[in-house]
Amino acid sequence: MSLVSALYVGLFYFATVFLVVGLVLRIKTYAQTPAPLKIPTMPAPRTETGVALRMFREVAFFESLFRSNKWIWLFGILFHFGMLLVLLRHLRYFTEPVWFWVNWVQPFGKYAAFAMLAGLLGLWARRFLVARIRYISTPSDHLMLALLVGIAMSGIGMSFLVHTDIISVKAFFLGMLHFSPQSLPTDPLLLVHLGLVATLMIIFPISKLLHAPGVFFSPTRNQTDSSREQRHIADWAKELEAGER
Repeated sequence: MSLVSALYVGLFYFATVFLVVGLVLRIKTYAQTPAPLKIPTMPAPRTETGVALRMFREVAFFESLFRSNKWIWLFGILFHFGMLLVLLRHLRYFTEPVWFWVNWVQPFGKYAAFAMLAGLLGLWARRFLVARIRYISTPSDHLMLALLVGIAMSGIGMSFLVHTDIISVKAFFLGMLHFSPQSLPTDPLLLVHLGLVATLMIIFPISKLLHAPGVFFSPTRNQTDSSREQRHIADWAKELEAGER
């Protein structure tokens, strides 16, 4: 195995461990953070089933974003659903034999990369063109978008411009899954693409991109409108009340 292959093996093992452990710790923090107030965004569901349906519409269709800003919703849908198809397409590198539906999604995932890129560029443009968004944008916001754009563009480049040996790439990742690493092709564009992906995996648990799991813990989305039926008391407040008695 070449030095480059060994470096990428170590990089992806580290990135995977960092991603999984970081996500677990962050989700644990979200779950343990008290919600002392009843603050569902109105109109809010009155039942747990209604909350589940509302959460599904929010995650699947970005319902609240659609109501507030149609243009941002359009770019958000293009990016997220394009990325979803791209990720599903990439499952072929981690499965053998390849699942039938992964084969079915291949052509859609290939061209969905353009939708992903268009959505990213639209979301990035608003941080320059919309004054109130430009005012609250930080360097990290631009760096995250630049990283995602780099991943999308390098992936498109390998699909349509400079083809790489995907059989060797698949052997590399299957080897990592079975703790028997194989050599990685040294195509410059492939190395750039994989380097950016590993960087994203490391950054993800400590970045604003954590809105992905965070939406499930948002009290404005996951609470029922039941303040008239029952008193809402956070767990820590219950302990205080019990101690005062």
